[in-house]
Amino acid sequence: MMIRLLVMDVDGTLTDGKIYVGSEGEIMKSFNVKDGLGINKLHDFGIIPVIITGRQSKILTHRANELNITDVYQGIDSKLDILKQISDKYECDFSEIAYIGDDENDLDCMRLCAMKGCPADAVKEVKKIADFVSQQSGGNGAVREFIEFIIS
Repeated sequence: MMIRLLVMDVDGTLTDGKIYVGSEGEIMKSFNVKDGLGINKLHDFGIIPVIITGRQSKILTHRANELNITDVYQGIDSKLDILKQISDKYECDFSEIAYIGDDENDLDCMRLCAMKGCPADAVKEVKKIADFVSQQSGGNGAVREFIEFIIS
């Protein structure tokens, strides 16, 4: 199986799912450097990293820029619609897409993709359909483990 795209959820997958909010709005998210190094590895294997998330965050924009992720979709109600757009953009069949997510809003996308991963603390519905369940929780290296699984 040839994977060309890795689509990632953010909150609960690339982060621990905690959202720190101050009086001016969101002030902090925690990302794992191991996940970041794994995402950088994707480029060496010709795999394009993509982010689709329901929330909007300047913090995520900054982190995605650091990791050279150009396909970042924030504030998305229907992740499935964006997944279809990305598939068309890269002329990529769903059989060439891996997806990692942790909650019910990821299920529709996961059902379509060839390879499905999730953190250890994903909801049970996601774990049931995942091909790979990380030993790590979201924000603690789960994405890196999935990337290692994909490229091995």
